[in-house]
Amino acid sequence: MRTRFAVAFAALLFTLLVAPAAWASTTLTTASTSAEEPTGVGITGTLRGPDREPVKGATLTASADGSEVGTATTDAEGEWRIEVPEPGTYSVALDVDTLPKGMKTRDKGGEELPEVEVRSGRDSTVIFALIANDEQQEAATPTTSATSSGDEGASDPQADSGSAGTSGSGFTGRFLQLVVEGVKYGTIIAITSVGLSLVFGTTGLINFAHGELVTLGAIAAFFFSAGAFNLPLALAAVLAILIGGAAGAVLERGLWRPLRLRGTGLIQMFIISIGVSLFLRHLLLVLYGGRRQQYDQYALQKEIDFGPVSITPRDLTVTVIAILVIIGVGLMLQRTRIGKAMRAVSDNRDLAESSGIDVNRVILFVWILGGGLAALGGVFYGLTTAVYWDMGFNLLLLMFAGVILGGLGSAFGAVVGSLVVGLVAQLSTLWFPTELQNAWALLALIIVLLVRPQGILGRAERVG
Repeated sequence: MRTRFAVAFAALLFTLLVAPAAWASTTLTTASTSAEEPTGVGITGTLRGPDREPVKGATLTASADGSEVGTATTDAEGEWRIEVPEPGTYSVALDVDTLPKGMKTRDKGGEELPEVEVRSGRDSTVIFALIANDEQQEAATPTTSATSSGDEGASDPQADSGSAGTSGSGFTGRFLQLVVEGVKYGTIIAITSVGLSLVFGTTGLINFAHGELVTLGAIAAFFFSAGAFNLPLALAAVLAILIGGAAGAVLERGLWRPLRLRGTGLIQMFIISIGVSLFLRHLLLVLYGGRRQQYDQYALQKEIDFGPVSITPRDLTVTVIAILVIIGVGLMLQRTRIGKAMRAVSDNRDLAESSGIDVNRVILFVWILGGGLAALGGVFYGLTTAVYWDMGFNLLLLMFAGVILGGLGSAFGAVVGSLVVGLVAQLSTLWFPTELQNAWALLALIIVLLVRPQGILGRAERVG
């Protein structure tokens, strides 16, 4: 039985990781080329206007150490490629005078990307964000302006989460804008942390590999929504959720259940989860690469103003769907038989089993649900930032913070805790640098636990 599960696990890893990586390594270097086959490495991209239509005839120039190394002109599809002599760091400039009338770069200084890293064996892809010339935007989220094959030249996703719009003026406008950003950030953390909390509540396992399910969902959606498949992102997200749920099921049946049957302790299983996390994360690095990519769909959108705050339709949709999913999970836990069984197993596993509940079936469902929610959260996180190999790991600490702050083992507590973490992280940027936003969120966690050790919605228990 274990051999079959091991084979199934290996087959799933190959299907989900090797196949997308093989596709990515071929399509990313060939999709943006001209009729002639390139002979070396280069910098590529597709230039699109505010209406997502290709921009033809724009000129781009690559330089290194102040010396020009090549130029390119966009074709009828808006595609361009500059071949560079060797891997290294280059500056890419867009000649705004060659853009169609009434079009400009969205960011101030956005016509030049100063640090684009080109690595050996693959092209580096960059994106120039364009808007209509009559649109005014004093500040913009940096992650949609450039995407590079390497970590350098790509923006920080945490900085994206903390960026504020400019619709409001003064302190009040910034405060309200950051509240909107905090709710968006918190709901994404909540989506991913609910599964983490449910797994802990039903098994007692602190799953350090949960972040890799987040990354897997984001990469799977990217794989299906681009390249040969070119599916709508909504359909790609559904497929990513199914893949995330399947990955959770395989991990439970092929790894965690056999370990529980052997009587493996929780500490040992926690160490094993760290090993699984390291393995999967670096396997993604090797196969997918260190580049940061963005979903081509919904990448550039005009913000909608709601009085003093503004938000893009993409971010508004992400927030609303995340809230609806959270409400749906809550109703499932409260109203359905499987939800009540999950709560019973979480409260007292032995009593639930003696009452006729199939505990193993419930735990399997928890892993499927947790994997699916993690994958959905990965898609949302990738939409608002970028898709890269360790995005789930970067979010993992905040997931743990939300779970602990809300109350260990409580799905509802994980939601509340995650919203608090998201709001504190964003609002802290009113007074402190963006780089410290997560530190202040963790400080809030410490303060709350000093006052209420069981967490916001956790239950006090007798010690000893």
